[in-house]
Amino acid sequence: MSTSATTGTARTDPAVNLTDPDFLADPYTAVAALREQGPAVRAAFLDGSQLWMFIGDEEVRSLLSDPRFVVDPASVPGGRGQDKRLELMRQLGISEDLTTYLTEGVLDHDAPDHTRLRKLVSRAFTVRRVSELRPRVEQITDDLLDALPGHAEDGVVDLLEHFGYPLPITVICELVGVPEEDRPLWRKWGHTLVTMGSERMNDALREMVDHIRAMIEQRRSEPSDDLLGALIRVREENGDRLTETELITMVFTLIMAGHETTAHLICNGTVALLTHPEQLDLVRRDPERLPAAVHELQRWCHPVLMTRLRYTAEDVELGGVRLKVGEPVQALLLGANRDPRKYTDPDRFDITRRPSGRGEEHVGFGHGPHYCLGAALARQEAEVAFGKLFSAYPELEPAVAEAELEWMPRPAMRRLVRLPVRL
Repeated sequence: MSTSATTGTARTDPAVNLTDPDFLADPYTAVAALREQGPAVRAAFLDGSQLWMFIGDEEVRSLLSDPRFVVDPASVPGGRGQDKRLELMRQLGISEDLTTYLTEGVLDHDAPDHTRLRKLVSRAFTVRRVSELRPRVEQITDDLLDALPGHAEDGVVDLLEHFGYPLPITVICELVGVPEEDRPLWRKWGHTLVTMGSERMNDALREMVDHIRAMIEQRRSEPSDDLLGALIRVREENGDRLTETELITMVFTLIMAGHETTAHLICNGTVALLTHPEQLDLVRRDPERLPAAVHELQRWCHPVLMTRLRYTAEDVELGGVRLKVGEPVQALLLGANRDPRKYTDPDRFDITRRPSGRGEEHVGFGHGPHYCLGAALARQEAEVAFGKLFSAYPELEPAVAEAELEWMPRPAMRRLVRLPVRL
């Protein structure tokens, strides 16, 4: 039996408000309670409007891979997709001339534009390039770990500030080609953007765009072997290449996505391992378990809780819900990653889980055509970070109780404000 997407009672009584303090404080418990209503629930979006949110693994995978669900409202026939992104940009006070850099990236397009952009950047963002970067990732990690004692105050170090963030921002900036002296700027700009609502958001965005444009101009006069140089040179067989705006937006997306999520995966994962000493002991005794541990951490505490909105390009039924063309929908990744229909005892953190088939079982990096471009790099960084962190500091322990950890109140991400530890 299916439920109509136009049911009046459903629209006036959402099951979850994404900005509700209880949801922000403990989204895992909140989603577990929602499961009693089925794989789809009504939710109040950030702008107060309502939409269908899918929380089951099967439904989430369908939503992310079925071409009838599109990320660009302009892909909805007849102009029946209301662009909620633009409304959100207005609410945040983002200038119209800057909005394009937040709404026109590779993640915001459907085929064929998405296919073209992804293919062009994939030629530069290769597995070989990522693999060749591993020795440098290890060196950066060692240097950061060696420096940790110097950051201690009364024996306490903020691992987010001095390890979680510096590692991925350094790696992605080196990969892209951001000069070392400019990397602190990206850290500052990134912090301004993720806090959302800051009066400095427009300034930060404009400075980011100007900085990328200056780097592009320099690479065109002085070709380089870094990722930015490769993106400038890459062409399709038919001569297609990235436009100036696409280049700027691509670099912006790669740098922001390439450090924010990885920084918090490392820190969320550190908390998970420290609070599950039997699991940490398995990793310490057998480092070969690190890849499996990272996959389980991606399932259990990945910082990205939900995807950006999708829109129905035609009438469709999913999870027992009949959706009309143009309906906004959202996939809750944390719901899929803890779906009891897929995982035995899904709320248990267990690095010995064995996948039932080939490839990833979790959707920490998404699924379908918009699967994360930098997934291999993020996994590599996390494996190196955890392996070296717990080897360098075998007595590492939290400096505060788990209940006292402060989480940033953002509905789409599970981010710590800081991670105080004793070395």
